[in-house]
Formats: sequence, structure tokens, C-alpha cells
Amino acid sequence: MTTDRIPVTVRTVPADLPEVDALLDAYLDEREATFPSAQGSYSRKRTPAEEFTPPRGVFVVAYDGDTPVGCGGLRRIADDGDDVRYEVKHVFVTPAGRGRGVATAVMDALEQAGAAFGATAVVLDTNDSLAAAGAMYRSRGYDRVEPFNDNPNATAWYRLGV
Repeated sequence: MTTDRIPVTVRTVPADLPEVDALLDAYLDEREATFPSAQGSYSRKRTPAEEFTPPRGVFVVAYDGDTPVGCGGLRRIADDGDDVRYEVKHVFVTPAGRGRGVATAVMDALEQAGAAFGATAVVLDTNDSLAAAGAMYRSRGYDRVEPFNDNPNATAWYRLGV
């Protein structure tokens, strides 16, 4: 089976746009519905929009034509003594965009923004139940690291040197 790649346009946008709210609501709804019950309840938490304002951070939306099909944010977090760190947050691809290169385009934009902001590392957390996400991060060169935050939804933490 071949998967069609779609040409997407990834744009930096204010994180408080209505389409961002719709994408993040869909993301949180899906995560809550699919969260592994053995891990307890999903904690619905959205990063404040102001944390995605340059140079503190950035938020991007991937569009197929005029239709938003994915998103993700990058925000500055505290250095760990070795790295200037930016954290990836809220990467989500709509069902219509999945398997078509949208997540790759979003991650490309976020990692490029991190490098432009002076990051020496891009970090993220995820849940091992999101197997495709973990595989994508590892294929991009992210290494699994010790937890760097106390996110109750996360079971895996990753770092990419930039």
C-alpha cells in the first residue's frame, strides 16, 4: 500500500487563532479518549498561547490548501546546565492528514525555529502508547532521556541536539 504525500504549507501563526483552538481541542479530545486506562486519567492541559510567542517560542499550523491538518508548538524552557532548551508541545495531525507527511513538515518547522532561536537541544515528552510518534521522533535522531518535567501524561522523554 502506498501512502500519498500531500503538499502542505506550514505557517507560523498566533497560538490563539480559532483554527489553533479547534486543532488543540481535537488533540486533547483524542488523547483523553485513547489514553491508556492502566495509566489513570488523562490530564487535559494546554500550554498558554503566550509561551509560543517569538522569541520565547513559536506555533505552527500545517495547511492542505486552506484546511488546517496539523499543528505543533515550541517553547523555551529552563536550561539544564548543558543546553539551551526548547520544548516541542502539542504536535497533532488530523485523521485526514495522517500518514501523509504532515507531522514531518510540522517537526521540520519547529526544529528549524529552535535552531534560529539559539537552541542547542530540542526536547519533548510523549506517551509510549503513541507508538507512531515515538518511532517518528527516534527516526529524526531524538534520543530517549531521563524525565525533564513532571507531565503526568508522559512515559517517554526525548532530546535532539541542534
